[in-house]
Amino acid sequence: MSEHRPAEHAEHLRPMDHTAQNRCFGCGPANPVGLHLNHYLADDNSVVCLAEIPDTCEGPKGYLHGGIIATLLDETMSKAVRARGVTAMTRHMEVDYLRPVPSCAPIRIEGHVSHHEGKKLWTQARILDGRGTELARGKGLFIEVRRPPAPQVEN
Repeated sequence: MSEHRPAEHAEHLRPMDHTAQNRCFGCGPANPVGLHLNHYLADDNSVVCLAEIPDTCEGPKGYLHGGIIATLLDETMSKAVRARGVTAMTRHMEVDYLRPVPSCAPIRIEGHVSHHEGKKLWTQARILDGRGTELARGKGLFIEVRRPPAPQVEN
């Protein structure tokens, strides 16, 4: 769904990898009804997503549903955490809906980790329109999750 790509003359953005079997609603290529967002790592270690979300994600005609807006912010904050090599899950998130976010129009979502202490990572993200006007912003607390060790097999 998200086919907008950064211009070659724009800032230096490096694509973030996705696993082929990833079924994440936000970025998973294996999710047939997902948003298929592509995130890029900027030189300052922030994360950028350039997207155009279809009208199938609308609330009021012409504008994105508030839950989709929250998803865009959450997904981008999550990618900012992942850019640090950490797997974490959202514990708390706040969203400020500043202006309606249009559907079927280019938007830019930016996110970064603002503070990291132990297993806690505080994040921020925002959505901008094509003119750079801030439409929504969010902040979140992510908690690092570590996979349990594989069970020992006794012979």
